[in-house]
Order: sequence, then structure tokens, then C-alpha cells
Amino acid sequence: MAKVAVYNMQGQQVEELELNDAVFGVDVNKNLLHRAVVTQLANKRQGTQSTLTRAEVRGGGAKPWRQKGTGRARQGSIRSPQWKGGGVVFAPKPRDYSKKMNKKERRIALKSALSAKVNDQKFIVVDELKLDEVKTKNMVNVLANLKVGKALIVLNNEEKNVVLSARNIPTVKTATTNTINVYDLLKYDVCIVTKNAVATIEEVYA
Repeated sequence: MAKVAVYNMQGQQVEELELNDAVFGVDVNKNLLHRAVVTQLANKRQGTQSTLTRAEVRGGGAKPWRQKGTGRARQGSIRSPQWKGGGVVFAPKPRDYSKKMNKKERRIALKSALSAKVNDQKFIVVDELKLDEVKTKNMVNVLANLKVGKALIVLNNEEKNVVLSARNIPTVKTATTNTINVYDLLKYDVCIVTKNAVATIEEVYA
């Protein structure tokens, strides 16, 4: 089993923790990681964009000018795509962008992302993460103690003070053990996880 250091909020190592290889020591499946990210981003798309084709634009029933003799190019409608205010060629219409991924594949992808963080030594475990008040400066100090910049903070239960204190830091995102996903794990440089959250993750995904 891989071992990682456990730090306190002052950045001091207090103990070591053994990680379950069934979750944090699997072979990284890059193909499933890619599919998981593509699926997640596709499912976030609303697909509500809609513009009018030439058949749907109001007006343009009369021919602008006669076919021949004017010296100008022939035109059939002022709502043709080349006209200002005309229809759109191949106009986008509402559609469903969502993709599906098997539950087993999603679990493997998540475990691959977690294992990749551990392999790259970008997985930091803290004994606890609690703040007495909502203050962004306090959260910045904790991150400075851990020598972390762009980070995903994973909590076991939503600590309101921690979440609100980190909310205004543009390079930090908070999540709970039931909302972590592959995209966020790969997007942020470092993953900071509380000791209790590690135990919950191992219990759910082992």
C-alpha cells in the first residue's frame, strides 16, 4: 500500500497514512479518463441554441426585382442567407449533447484520476480542515502553509466556513466525497483531502 504524509493546517506532518491500493493504486486508464471528461463536459451543455433558417424568417415573399434586365444578380427573396436579416444556412437547432458512460467505467476513471494524483505526489492529506469564522485570508494562510496554489479541496461533510472562505479564491474549488469527479481532479494541480474524506472514498470505491 502507498503511504502518504498527513499534515495539519499549519503544514506540519503529524502522521503517515496507508492508502488502499484498490482505490489509490490502480493502473491509470487514460482512455477512460478522456471519455469521462468528454462525457462530463458534453452533459453540461444546454443545447438550447436556435436560429432561423430562410424558411422561418418573416417576410421575403416578393421577388426583390425582376429576373433579367436590371444588371444585378438574380434574387428570389430578401430573406436568402446572403441578405442582411436573411436566414442562416444550416442553422443550429436545439439538440441533446449528452453522452452515456457505464457505471463501472466511471468508477475506474475516478480511481484512475485519484491514483494519478498519488503517483504524481499531488495528493495531500490533512488531519482536519476547520475554520472558526468565514475569512478568506485564513484559507489563504492554510494553503500557504501547505505550499499549494491551484487546488481541489475534498471534504467529508460540507464545512460551511471552509467552503465560504475558499469561495472567493479563483484557483480553489471545494467538493465533498459524493461530488468529486474526474474533470475537477485533472483540472486542479493538487488535491487536498481530509483524513475522514479518504476513509469515506475508500469505503465507497474499494
